[in-house]
Amino acid sequence: MDTNSLIIILVVGGFSGWLAGQIKNGYGFGLVGNILVGIVGSFVGSWMFTKMGISAGGGLLGSIVMSVVGALVLLVLIGLVRSK
Repeated sequence: MDTNSLIIILVVGGFSGWLAGQIKNGYGFGLVGNILVGIVGSFVGSWMFTKMGISAGGGLLGSIVMSVVGALVLLVLIGLVRSK
């Protein structure tokens, strides 16, 4: 993975974390926390879509969709752990 790819992953993950925090109200961790969740969620979403054999399309929009889905899954899991 080159530097440009890593920067794109971080930017898309940050945006997706913010967007997932807006979609999933009540499980937000603030701006910085949501960005971190989005970055981790981008890796989770990419892995999850690959394992399920689903294509979200190519380009930036597909990356954002995968990242937002991964961040939402991560937010739900974190919410379940926090509530116990």
